[in-house]
Parts: sequence; C-alpha cells; structure tokens
Amino acid sequence: MKQRSLQWLLWLTSVFCCSSHQARLTVSPSSSQFFQWKTVSLSCEEDDSTAEWTLRRNTTMDSRTECGADWGEQAGSSCTITGILPWDSGVYWCESREGSTSSSIIITVTGGAVILQSPVLPVMEGHDVSLRCAMKNSSKLPADFYKDGSLIRTEPTGHMTIHHVTKSDEGLYKCHISSHGESPPSWIYVTDNPTTPPPSTTPLKSTPSSAATSLPLVFRLLLHLVVFCPYFISTVLVVSLYRHRPTGNDLPVSMATVASNQDINDVVDVNTEYHF
Repeated sequence: MKQRSLQWLLWLTSVFCCSSHQARLTVSPSSSQFFQWKTVSLSCEEDDSTAEWTLRRNTTMDSRTECGADWGEQAGSSCTITGILPWDSGVYWCESREGSTSSSIIITVTGGAVILQSPVLPVMEGHDVSLRCAMKNSSKLPADFYKDGSLIRTEPTGHMTIHHVTKSDEGLYKCHISSHGESPPSWIYVTDNPTTPPPSTTPLKSTPSSAATSLPLVFRLLLHLVVFCPYFISTVLVVSLYRHRPTGNDLPVSMATVASNQDINDVVDVNTEYHF
C-alpha cells in the first residue's frame, strides 16, 4: 500500500510540476526501475545549446533539490548518481536558469529481488513496448505480468511485448516471479501519434481534373439548346398549322352553296340548247 501511494504521489508531481519541453531528459541505463547500489546517469538533451540546465528532483524526503547539492555529481547538463538507494526514488526533470523545464520522468529504486524493466520515457501510439521482469542475476525466469492490478499473462522467459500500443495500454504495470517476489509498479505513458502529413496536392499535368473536363461540356450543351430551340419551336408551329389547314370537304357553307347553284345552272343551259 505504501509503495502504491508513493507511485501515485510521484505521478501527480510529474503531471503538475513540469510542463515545458525545451530539453529532453534521458536516463542510462534506460529503465524506470533499478536495483539499489547501481550507477545511474541522467542527461538533459538541449534544444538550445546556449541554455544551462540543472537536474532537479522531488522525492518523499525533499523537494526541488538540484544535482550536486545533496545527491549526485553534476557535469555540465548531466548528473550521475553512484550507488543509488531507495530514497532516491522520485520525479526528475531538467530546469534552466530562466525557469523553463523539461518533461519529467519517474525513477524507482528497490532493495528487493525483482524489478520491471520498462520504458522510462513515453511510448508513441502504434509502437511496440518491451517489458522484462528481471532479478539481480537472471532475467529469463517465468514471470506474471499485471496491469492496474489485473493479471495480463504469464511469460516463460520473463519477457513480454505489447504490439502496436494504444491509449488503452497506458497504466500501472508490475511483474511477479514465483518464490522470488514482486517488482514495484511503474506507470507506462502512451502519447498520441503525430498526424501524418497529407500527400502532395500538385495535380499531374497529363491528367486534367474532372472540373476542367466537365465545364466545357456544360457550355456546349447550353449552346446547342440555345441554337436548337428556335428551330424546334418553328417546326412545331408549322406542323400544327399544316394539320389544321381547311380542305375540300371542310369548305364553308356559303362557298359550298354557291358551287351547287353554279352546277345546276350549267345543266339547265345544256338541256335548253339541245331540246327539239
């Protein structure tokens, strides 16, 4: 319970105390957990070579103490802790004279027999993560791996790989080796994968765009309609007038009457001329 409370305290400190990223803190050997009496080196990788960075830490015993004061040996932007001890467990970060700070890391030191070797720096989404449950003299014993207190699986060689990590893989991990003990827990952070830049939008010269090919077609269609419509309307009117023109059977009554009277008179004249 005490170990878990310490981890949560260190994690909360790392979240709230350090925010800027002008320097990057690295650890050698690269691990979040160490056996006591080991030598650990921390280094600030500077974006600005003119800046002067100092290693600082928060532990359960002190706050914001710098390397070289009561712990470690300062050498430029690096700090070496020889014979690291459990009370060196804490949150470490780089800080400049102007007050800029790097991202922070959590280091856990144990006097026990088992440690979990896990990434000390955040892991990017989509990458693989390797976890190793190790003892002082061996790292290939069967081990149980846990996340947030729940068993993930048992690995016969004490090595587990999480492929293509996502945000759901972020959490508190630990391992256990039967008859030897359990490691302290360590938090694994997962960061977002940066957005992939979009492909080049330069159009190919040999391939015209769809807008360029469809626009002349629309204009041609409108042109044909404008030219064709008057001829079409004229043709419809002519056909309509032709179909409704008057024929011989459809003569008006007055004209039909005159024609009948003329025929009768012609017949009378002929009969009168040849009568004996």
